[in-house]
Amino acid sequence: MAIALAWLLVPLAALAAPYADYVIDVRTGEVLHQDNADTRLHPASLTKMMTLYIAFEAIERGEITLDSKVTISKHAASMPPSKLGLKPGQTIALRYLIRAAAIKSANDAATAIGEAIEGSEPAFAKRMNRTAKALGMTRSTFVNANGLTAKGHLSTAHDMTILGRHLFYDYPQYYNIFSRTSADAGVAQVASTNRRFLAAYKGADGIKTGYTQAAGFNLVASAQRGNKHVIATVFGGKSTADRNARAAQLLDMGFGKAPNRAAVQKPARPAYTGTEPPELLVEDTTDEDDALAEAIARAVTTAPDAVPAGKTIRLKVAVVQSPRPRTRPLPGATEPADAPAEELLLAMQDDIADALAEAQALALAEAPAAEAAGSQAEVAVADAETSQEAAPEPAGPVFAQTATPQPETVLALAEPGAPDPAKADATAEPLALAAAPTLPALRPAARPDALVTAAAPATDAEPVPTETAVVEAMPLPSPEASAPAIEPAPAEATDVQLAAEDTETAEVRLAASDTAVDTPAPKARPEQIVLAAFTPAEPEPEELEVVTRISTSGGRQWAINVGHYGSRYDAERQLLQVALVEMATLDEALRKVVSRRGGYDANFVGMTEEMANLACRRLQARQAECSVVGP
Repeated sequence: MAIALAWLLVPLAALAAPYADYVIDVRTGEVLHQDNADTRLHPASLTKMMTLYIAFEAIERGEITLDSKVTISKHAASMPPSKLGLKPGQTIALRYLIRAAAIKSANDAATAIGEAIEGSEPAFAKRMNRTAKALGMTRSTFVNANGLTAKGHLSTAHDMTILGRHLFYDYPQYYNIFSRTSADAGVAQVASTNRRFLAAYKGADGIKTGYTQAAGFNLVASAQRGNKHVIATVFGGKSTADRNARAAQLLDMGFGKAPNRAAVQKPARPAYTGTEPPELLVEDTTDEDDALAEAIARAVTTAPDAVPAGKTIRLKVAVVQSPRPRTRPLPGATEPADAPAEELLLAMQDDIADALAEAQALALAEAPAAEAAGSQAEVAVADAETSQEAAPEPAGPVFAQTATPQPETVLALAEPGAPDPAKADATAEPLALAAAPTLPALRPAARPDALVTAAAPATDAEPVPTETAVVEAMPLPSPEASAPAIEPAPAEATDVQLAAEDTETAEVRLAASDTAVDTPAPKARPEQIVLAAFTPAEPEPEELEVVTRISTSGGRQWAINVGHYGSRYDAERQLLQVALVEMATLDEALRKVVSRRGGYDANFVGMTEEMANLACRRLQARQAECSVVGP
């Protein structure tokens, strides 16, 4: 019975809360004392240090602002005490939620912060774990944003001390919130859960308390004295008084062991683990549209958790290789082996055929009207005012290329000895051009360097054997029509002249000959070609334009000076004391120590003129030194 009664009298918190502590020199990170520091225990509301660290990070990254309006969810409003008393659907600025979480340790405010940044508390817990890993808190896992006891929600005295040091160095502009004993939280004035320790221990400036039945009484305590700065963490205190007394003992021990002078070694900022989407790199792609679509599909299907809904996927499509155009061949250079002359001639074939067809159609359009039906048609191939004499040639106009003799590709309208088209049957196909029975595939000949007119040999000369290709022409009109017909040219004609209505005249002169005609060779291209020469004129001196810069600081260019001190530490301490005394007017001002000749100025900056004057009047009324510094 006595043993059972003794067990009942032992506080349950003491049974469920193992003890641990950890002490470091903040300047160097040197461990000054530790006891059970790596044991995973319940952190309780020390968790809010991580919640606030991520909130400061999100503000710095532009994910959210201090003035952003946060709508309170039912889940956040249902959190147990300690709480601010927020209602579902209520809207409140983020700055008030931060004050309530840091000073009052309000659970509903901490949950609302997490939901505002990541959309839900589970998503925010994942970010907490990513950030903890980046900070080196290897034995910490988080499940919620407020620290209420939950399975798997554990940390260590070592990890929480590391987090406190990062809060001090990574976000010094927000660190002063942990030294406030009270603050305006929008809906109420809240008092600090750490106000007793802040008031009792000299140099104390934070950081955070925590308590649950499973965790006991926890505290991460920070204090500065002279050049020394120490953080001590206590897990598993039996009461508030016991916890504060143990933290004071650890801090005294730390100040005794820490050297007076030590080089400051700031911890490295962790990698950003926020909500930025992953950057996908698509390399060596020939079709950018297909590559982008494939990358987006791959990101969505293979990593759905890495790309939150509604986020923008940023793609980096880098050009790996820039192909260059082929160089222009030099004069006298031969064509590459992969571009034979036959392919070039084949590409020119359509142009030659189109030119012949166009010339023939133009000749038909410009020919004089037929005299009567059934009479022989005459081809008007020369200008009405021009006549030329030529040697006789075989009956029927023959078009031949003589610059580079290639008999197999000679084009003909009709072979010598073909029947007279005027004597053909009226039902026969008009102007059907004959072709050799064994006609091979058409191969274009090389374009001649110049078009020449060659005289045909005597009629008794033996013609050059040729293969003919079919060239389709416009059909002859019926005998009743008034359009001209086509008949073989007289024997005296040696050229075919195609006259145009305008001043421009197209002429095709082709003749059949059994001897090659020499053509003049083109002039060689000069080795050096000067395209242009340009000498830029000296620019006239321009008149300088004076541009006045417009301030974008919103008028917050004023500051106040609260003293000149021999060391930076003294100046920072004075700024902290003044900020605690005059929070009403210096709540939005920033503390800044300015190095001057012979010492350091303690200034509050980022104020309007009205704020600066009001703050100085209130400080001077308390017999404190203060002067307004204008822009």
